[in-house]
Amino acid sequence: GVYFQGEDEIASIAACIGASWTGTKAMTATSGPGFDLMIENLGYAIMTETPLVLVDVQRAGPSTGQAARPSQGDFHQARYASHGDYEIIVLSPWSVQEMFEMGVKAFNLAEKFRTPVIILTDEAVGHLREPLDIPEEIEIFDREHDPSAPPFGMDPENPAPMPLFGDGADLLITGSTHTEWGLRRTRDPETQKKLITHLIGKIRHHLDEIVEIDEKYMEEADVAIVSYGISARSAFEATGRLREKGIKAGFLRLKTIWPFHDELIRNILNGVTKIFVPEMNVGHLNKELKRVLNIPVISITRIDSTVLTPGEIVKKVEEEL
Repeated sequence: GVYFQGEDEIASIAACIGASWTGTKAMTATSGPGFDLMIENLGYAIMTETPLVLVDVQRAGPSTGQAARPSQGDFHQARYASHGDYEIIVLSPWSVQEMFEMGVKAFNLAEKFRTPVIILTDEAVGHLREPLDIPEEIEIFDREHDPSAPPFGMDPENPAPMPLFGDGADLLITGSTHTEWGLRRTRDPETQKKLITHLIGKIRHHLDEIVEIDEKYMEEADVAIVSYGISARSAFEATGRLREKGIKAGFLRLKTIWPFHDELIRNILNGVTKIFVPEMNVGHLNKELKRVLNIPVISITRIDSTVLTPGEIVKKVEEEL
């Protein structure tokens, strides 16, 4: 591989975009303010259907905030960072092992669906040291393309194969509204409609392939604890403690945060009477669950840049039951 240290975050993600169009699988990593700076080019990568991986190691903010303290405050920023309508894929690891596994998955999804993929982690996971099992065989998705085919997609349900500079295709790449051949059509309503429908549909029509959710004890659960990232580690431990006390608690962890699989989440949580949501922000996931569920959803939050403990979660659940 090749390591390149850009002069700033803007240059770093721009270099990834250029590298991707030469056939190189490219990624960059940042946190908080650096992610802010990358957003314009993130939108450009979405519009040009450029595969790349962006790791956001969340820290306390806004602005400079606390540079070495954890947070989960970028939950919605990762989804809605760029202006305009689109879908994006965001993964949430909770361990060193998953950082590796989701790194592989992120590249595969980026290449297959021609989109940036964000790995949304945090300072606590980012500083973990744990054993890592690297399998002998790893499934890798490599792009294929017919140089005579249109380089961009208009299919409302599927991505287009990714061409490369130098493989014989005539490439016009623009962040403006464009046809399947890359021709600018900035005043044509129908082209804009087809393009946005494609950018959204190529992901929304493949939710079952993209989205991963981890669940434990949900078949018999009366209450559920739903979380992601570092907070899910405390939530899982709290679930075990509650069950030892005779409370029928289930556990659900979002390994894929975005796209938000409304139907799957409803099906898993439909039988419980209350849902508890531990997270290190003011209740971002809590709001999404309230949007899709007709069940009481109770937020358990910390915004002081310290990780929620299992004991705090157990105490809150017991108080509400």
